[in-house]
Amino acid sequence: MSKKSLAAVALALPLAILLGACSSGTADPATSGSADAVSTETVRIGVVGAGDPYWETYKEAAAAEGIDVEIVNFDSYDQPNPALSAGELDLNQFQHIIYLATYNVNAGDDLQPIGATAIYPLGLYSTKYTDVADIPEGETIAVPNDESNQARALLVLQSAGLIELKDGGSIFSTVADIEDGSKVKVEAVAADFTASSLPDFAGAVVNNDFVSKSGLTSDQLLAQDDPSDPASFPYVNIFAARAADVDNPTYLKLVEIYQDTTAVQEGVLEASGGTGVLVKTPVADLVTSLNDTEDDIRANQ
Repeated sequence: MSKKSLAAVALALPLAILLGACSSGTADPATSGSADAVSTETVRIGVVGAGDPYWETYKEAAAAEGIDVEIVNFDSYDQPNPALSAGELDLNQFQHIIYLATYNVNAGDDLQPIGATAIYPLGLYSTKYTDVADIPEGETIAVPNDESNQARALLVLQSAGLIELKDGGSIFSTVADIEDGSKVKVEAVAADFTASSLPDFAGAVVNNDFVSKSGLTSDQLLAQDDPSDPASFPYVNIFAARAADVDNPTYLKLVEIYQDTTAVQEGVLEASGGTGVLVKTPVADLVTSLNDTEDDIRANQ
């Protein structure tokens, strides 16, 4: 499969079912208790950013349905997938499809999406400049060093006119693909250090998980990608489970609670600074995108 095939798949799949999460039929944790509990066991869900208030709201909503949820926090993106694979977690919810595909291929794993949450834009922030045009030539921008987010960050910088990428860039682009003569230099750092390293750089592309907790504001946002673009489909964030658990009724109920509880959805949007796009994408489409992305990654290794 060619490098271009993923984009074609992304455009063909529906970004569907956007903005359906806050309908009048949503559940309220104060009124949605059920006598028919799906499970009485504790379900451990790994996340990056457990301090976001909506996780407590989510736990309360799950408890009202008879499900005890433990939110397990991780400080970096490279930890929750191995923990899920090893059975230390039952689910995780922190990553988009491309990140999961990259992990599965590199680790020889088979974790699977069981539900969608949101698409979050990836933004360029600066504490020194208020406009992309103000960034002097030769300055340095920080980007995340993990493969999938690094490529996405480079595409953001290219769309902002700060760099040019070989062959126009792709989900496989790295810092090595930046063309000579680009306006700025780029340095890859750990995703959880992009925001804190801003004093040392002209700007940094910061993952949504680290924007609010680092105190960054919309006034410091210089550029971002468009989460409503159909080509952003592989960046849908997901609940992930082990392949053997994709039909687990308790886990599927937890996805439903996340998607259909108004207070949770409002909290997700608030935590994203209002930038997230809530989605209820069919699981079959998530799986198709994951499989095609994995094929693309293998073909380009």
